[in-house]
Amino acid sequence: MASPKTSLPIRCDWAGTEPILVAYHDEEWGVPVQDDRMLFEFLVLEGAQAGLSWLTILRKRAAYRHAFAGFDPEKVARFDARKLSSLLRDPGIVRNRAKIASAVANARAFLQVQADFGSFAAYQWRFTEGRPIRNRLSCLKQIPPRTPLSDVFSKDLKQRGFSFVGSTIVYAHMQAVGMVNDHLLSCMRHRPIAKLGAAFRLTAP
Repeated sequence: MASPKTSLPIRCDWAGTEPILVAYHDEEWGVPVQDDRMLFEFLVLEGAQAGLSWLTILRKRAAYRHAFAGFDPEKVARFDARKLSSLLRDPGIVRNRAKIASAVANARAFLQVQADFGSFAAYQWRFTEGRPIRNRLSCLKQIPPRTPLSDVFSKDLKQRGFSFVGSTIVYAHMQAVGMVNDHLLSCMRHRPIAKLGAAFRLTAP
């Protein structure tokens, strides 16, 4: 007797087969985020990714959480030259002086945004009027590396003292934290993420 056929879940092509990348795709990518600490985590990780693969960064994520005080921006903002030297010797993270210094400077800028807007989430979600953008993409080639909106967001971040926040990095951030739903229409996560987006309501800090 032939065994019944089982259909494999369809994912966005970039998810591949690496378990850590598949889990990230299935559980995190595109889910709307308004927790400031998690938003800071993604900013640091996406800045670290510049010139590297996201898989490389995911593999280093646990080490980053340890090295950057659980991505607490208040603690990272207090990192001094001695701490920076220590981080440059940490094999678990990307040992790039400019990226590490940027993460610390960005933590200080992050705290200023929190002071100005009440939370970083309140500031960030202004760019989409507090609602996720639902795209309807049928193939990987349709996913843009940047958009006019990410250009505006990037420019504003730079004016506020952030670095490693070019438009491409910012668009990746927007995708990661659910400001846009770029799961392909064929992907098993497109509809669940769309439902989360429809129900999303930004709450006051």
